[in-house]
Amino acid sequence: MSLTHQETTILEGIATVARDHLGWEGPVTPGMRLVEDLRLDSIRLLTLAAEVENHFQVRLDEEDEAGIETVSDLVRVVGRKLAG
Repeated sequence: MSLTHQETTILEGIATVARDHLGWEGPVTPGMRLVEDLRLDSIRLLTLAAEVENHFQVRLDEEDEAGIETVSDLVRVVGRKLAG
């Protein structure tokens, strides 16, 4: 999967959030599943959502969050929010 410059920037931001607020120490790749691979429970998923909102200055709606299962899903949603 080839990422655009914006998607790469978003992925790097998500990785920063994962390290700084969730204690994640490994790489963060687009294909990673939030629950299974990043081992996020419901509280940590909420933390991720809130910190991604803060980092990118966007608002994730419940409809957005319902469709996010992988890091690439999150990158896509954030990209759409940033675009307008």
